[in-house]
Order: sequence, then C-alpha cells, then structure tokens
Amino acid sequence: MELHAVPLTIPKDSNLIVGQSHFIKTVEDVYEAIVNANPGMKFGIAFNEASGPRLIRADGNDAELREAAIANAKAIGAGHVFVVALRNGFPVNVKNALLATPEVCAIFCATANPVEVIVAETKQGRGVLGVVDGEPPLGVETPEDAQKRHGFLRAIGYKR
Repeated sequence: MELHAVPLTIPKDSNLIVGQSHFIKTVEDVYEAIVNANPGMKFGIAFNEASGPRLIRADGNDAELREAAIANAKAIGAGHVFVVALRNGFPVNVKNALLATPEVCAIFCATANPVEVIVAETKQGRGVLGVVDGEPPLGVETPEDAQKRHGFLRAIGYKR
C-alpha cells in the first residue's frame, strides 16, 4: 500500500466539500440538495464512479466551479468520492442537506483552507483515509480573540 497526500485546488472566494457516496445518482441528488438548501449558491459537483464505466460524473451551475470539482475529483482518484466547489454561501448552508441525501455516506471536509486528502493506494484502487485541513494552531484564544470571533460571526450574518 502507498500513501499519497493530494493537495486540492480551491478557486478564489470559494469553498470545497469532499465526501463519500455510493451510487450513480449522487450528482443529481447532490445538485438538488444544494439548490433546495441555498438557491443562490454557485457550485460544481464531481463524483468518481467505482464500478462500471468508472467515469467522473459532473454537474453544477457554474462552469469554473464544475471544472474545479472535476480536477479535484480526478486528483483524488478514489472511487465513490465526490467534490463540491461552491460560492455565494458556505458549506454550513448545505451540509445538513448533503448528509440527508441517501447516497451520501460521509463528509471528509468542508473548507476554504489549504487542504490535502490522504489517499491510500492498493492493487484494487484508491481510498480516502482522511484530510489535512488548514494549519496547526498557534495558541489559545484570548478574550480579545473571542470578541473578534463574536463580531465576525455577526458581521457575516450568522449570529445576532
């Protein structure tokens, strides 16, 4: 078995969601979940089939984000993995809708940070073991840091 750290490319002003699913209709159902949860969101989806023709299935409502999702799914190269690249919203806006999609088994990450997917490669193929999302902490939050966090969440409309 070989291990690979696969860096993903995140388009400017966007986020990525990487997950695992199990059926060819993943792309259509993830598309519907996103537009039902946040109709104004721009996104692209790519899903790696694990059997049959083993294609990267793709859709979305933004060409750049669709191509980014495809490129990242291809780089990961593991079956039954999906990638969503999104803008005009945050992963938190669609995470529960995605998890409620019957095909979705897990979400490995939802981030705008630099991210690497840890992929194991065997004779059979490739599988995702986990992710490295962002960088390690530099310290513990101070009262001033907490005040900035509270202000930021209110400034972007997530708290009142």
